[in-house]
Amino acid sequence: MSMKRTNVYADPEDLAIIKEAAKRRGVSEAEIIRQGIHLAAMANRVWDEPLFSRTFEGPGRTPSRGEVRDAVADAVRRESEPGTAA
Repeated sequence: MSMKRTNVYADPEDLAIIKEAAKRRGVSEAEIIRQGIHLAAMANRVWDEPLFSRTFEGPGRTPSRGEVRDAVADAVRRESEPGTAA
């Protein structure tokens, strides 16, 4: 993967924590910063598709735990039957 260099301003206390963590983990400070940037990017990403695309029919009220468990178990059972497409 190619990298692009950039400059950022960081709080000195945060940099000290990163330096300490890098030493403890045996990785570079840059690696910890790259991981943090990746986490921030993913946390703020706007997805093209909804996270949950399946819908379930229900009685129009919040189902109980048992009802949810049963509905999920039924769906898994149906999808795992031979000849059934997901």
